[in-house]
Amino acid sequence: MTREDAETVLTEAGQAEDAAFPLLEAAIACAIHDYPFRDPEPVRVLARNAGDRLAERIDSEGPEEALAETMAADLRLNGDLLNYDHPGNTDVIDVAERRRGLSAALSIFYLDAARRAGVKARGVDFPGHFLLRVETPEGPVALDPFSQGRLVLPSELTRRALRAGLTPHVADRLDVLMAPVSDRQALIRLQNVLFTRALRAGDYEGAERSALRRALLDPEDHRPWLDVASAREKQGALAGALEALSRARTLDDPGETQRRLSVDRVRLQLN
Repeated sequence: MTREDAETVLTEAGQAEDAAFPLLEAAIACAIHDYPFRDPEPVRVLARNAGDRLAERIDSEGPEEALAETMAADLRLNGDLLNYDHPGNTDVIDVAERRRGLSAALSIFYLDAARRAGVKARGVDFPGHFLLRVETPEGPVALDPFSQGRLVLPSELTRRALRAGLTPHVADRLDVLMAPVSDRQALIRLQNVLFTRALRAGDYEGAERSALRRALLDPEDHRPWLDVASAREKQGALAGALEALSRARTLDDPGETQRRLSVDRVRLQLN
């Protein structure tokens, strides 16, 4: 698959309804978009195995236990504690090979397996650390894919929220802390991680690619196009930056004035 092929897949995914969002294939396309011409089949094989094993466990175990045991114990998917900043930790092709990754990347495999086996699981865009919400007969519980799918108790969720800077009256509200997000937003969270890392490393080409993926995955959101424009401007690609700003401008949003100022700034550099 080429980078252009990956953009086609992401464009189609962006146009899909949330209920039909192709999480695994879109995640593969994101990985190929960064580093093309790799074989994605091991990702699909791992995902099929995960779904099959989870389906076998689910009749004799609770959904949260079955999911954690399948992914962390059977398939050895876990957080990379020793090399947290390893670039492969955000890439599903590398994660499938190394069986190590960041929580947002590991969650792709957890969520895909849950869909295949009929387990009700959603991502939780928790501050600073992506979690999973699994529906059980006793109510929803939180799992941490980075820590062997460990159950995160409500008291720990509150402590984590306070450490992340949330105010006490928000940190005590489990309905807020465990609010589920769509599969689309789960994948976009991973692209946000990549964007932040690329900016920190001064890799503006990588930042542009991750921002473009966000724009394709959520075509109604103007903000990724602003990030595309910023990354292009950093590279001196002013015509491309102006094009991205124009794309952002076509989306109806209260930030129109800010975008117009950005367009004018880039135009001044072009003239």
